[in-house]
Amino acid sequence: MKKILFRKLLFDCLIFFSITLVSASIIIWVFQAVNFLDIMVEDGRDYLVYINYSLLNFPKIITRIFPFALFFSFSYVLSKYELNNELMILWNFGINKIQLINFFLIFSFLLMIIQILLTTYLVPKSQNISRQLLKSSNVDFFESFIKPKKFNDNIEGLTIYSDEKDELGNLKNIYLKKETGKGNFQITYSKSGYFKSVGGSKILILNNGETINSINNKLSNFNFTQSELSLAQLDSGIVKVDKIQETSTHNLIDCLERYLNYDFVNKKKISGRKIQNCTIENLDNVYKEIYKRLIIPFYIPVLILISTFLILYSKESINYSRYRLSMFLIGLLTIIFSETTLKFVQNTFVLNIKLIIIPFIILTILYLLILIKTQKNKKFL
Repeated sequence: MKKILFRKLLFDCLIFFSITLVSASIIIWVFQAVNFLDIMVEDGRDYLVYINYSLLNFPKIITRIFPFALFFSFSYVLSKYELNNELMILWNFGINKIQLINFFLIFSFLLMIIQILLTTYLVPKSQNISRQLLKSSNVDFFESFIKPKKFNDNIEGLTIYSDEKDELGNLKNIYLKKETGKGNFQITYSKSGYFKSVGGSKILILNNGETINSINNKLSNFNFTQSELSLAQLDSGIVKVDKIQETSTHNLIDCLERYLNYDFVNKKKISGRKIQNCTIENLDNVYKEIYKRLIIPFYIPVLILISTFLILYSKESINYSRYRLSMFLIGLLTIIFSETTLKFVQNTFVLNIKLIIIPFIILTILYLLILIKTQKNKKFL
């Protein structure tokens, strides 16, 4: 009977948690997707690229909402059970409060493992795939971000200016500057032009103009009645190097192992395979990313334990509403604190040990407080 009651309470908590997590994540994802739409239009990306890129950012949103949704859901359900006298069923069956708290605490470690799997594997993987998606995608809808009377430099190494643009996309008085190498460039003037697709690639047709080439500080020019500029090999100025958030956890750990016993005084060169973003100058960011993925999830059992404080006091107690609000604020401050500790992560393991043990210390203190409170309640009974 005890297992059935525990499972029923846990099931209610998880259902509410799932609804809260998915609903909040979708709302944030929609707002973020709108921002991505502006970026994609400016960069001239295909709508399929936009949809896939937006969806690949959803796991990251999930992990950011996860702690708050978890704490809010468990606190809400436990409060609801207390207010509806449903917890009395547990106590009438002879179940101790510490037994229920231990059950939730053990389950919180499972949720913590799920969060670690998300932050260490799924999120970096999805972020990396989204970056590769942008790298491999071609510039499309190029004409959509050619705005008249404005220098458009969204395309890397190319600047385009047009005096006018009609409803059909025809351009007048066009200026183009294209970088052709280090210190070399090509400038083209054209009276008119338009875009057309050939073999799935965009081509800019230029009419009646002149091209000036500068190669090794030597100028040459030629006139044309019609010229074509292929946009297939051009790309918008996206970052080509993977960000540290997109680097695999395995590579980050390998990077830390290399510098674990590093002599920062002599700064000897480290041998081994090249790991992206693994430099002495970037070591503090590597530690921060590892801390965010592996240590911050340890605050999840802390949050669950804070929510279980709600079953220690009966709704008949004086100032129960104020007590319930104070527990919610403590949980909220714990979430903020866990994120704030990220700023104090440094570039050596020894200096970061005190930050690593903080969630374990808090968890121990909270559990001892619960033990003391439950023992006092036994004496009074």
